[in-house]
Amino acid sequence: MNPIDFARSIRARERAVGYWVVLDDPVATERLARVGYDYVCLDAQHGLMGYEGLRNGFLAIDAGATSQAWVRAASNEAAGIGRALDAGATGVIVPLVDTAEDAARAVEACRYPPHGRRSYGPMRSQLRVGPTPAEADEAVLVLAMIETPQGLENVEEICSVPGLDGVYVGPSDLRIAVGGSSPKDSSVDEVFEAALERVAAAAKGAGVAAGIHNPDGASAARRLEQGFTFATVASDLVHLEQVAAQHLAAARAEG
Repeated sequence: MNPIDFARSIRARERAVGYWVVLDDPVATERLARVGYDYVCLDAQHGLMGYEGLRNGFLAIDAGATSQAWVRAASNEAAGIGRALDAGATGVIVPLVDTAEDAARAVEACRYPPHGRRSYGPMRSQLRVGPTPAEADEAVLVLAMIETPQGLENVEEICSVPGLDGVYVGPSDLRIAVGGSSPKDSSVDEVFEAALERVAAAAKGAGVAAGIHNPDGASAARRLEQGFTFATVASDLVHLEQVAAQHLAAARAEG
């Protein structure tokens, strides 16, 4: 699917499933991008890559020719977001969005004038996205992360920001935000689930997409049934460790 049609499908709240990449290994990313996920997201916030890693990762995703190239930006900062877009990102997940004003700033960083403040210099991205500003704006998705106490409190206002295409739950931080002592603290399950329901309802009410990160495919399926419209599965580093441990256990098992 081309970037514009895919962006339209996300805005229409059609379901999508993506994958998360934190390792700076374009060969591995290329293989993952051929599996069939709707998008592959490179993590510039917590991932183990710099700008060159992002660029090479986008090249690898596009070589797979089946997944859209997304990025989680390092911060809600126009220069970094602009460089990722110029390198070829078709979706930007912006972390630590606390208010409607934060979300509006993220939209401005991703859109060309008159709808935003993105500077024109699409370098590599013009090969696939645009190259005219209006076409690029239509092809690029802007997604605000809901992961803080303030973001949850203001989620309805955030979802209503003009130009924002959707919200994305960072479950580890959100669980801590609602009182958990760690990302796996089960004592806050009830309030955490209520928070997820609030986010999904706010997005539906505003007519925007609602996404969430998940530890595995089964969890992603459950969240999609719950009302989220797109879901990301785990990460390359997590799966590398998990599968290696499984094979080690199998090799050492007694007959």
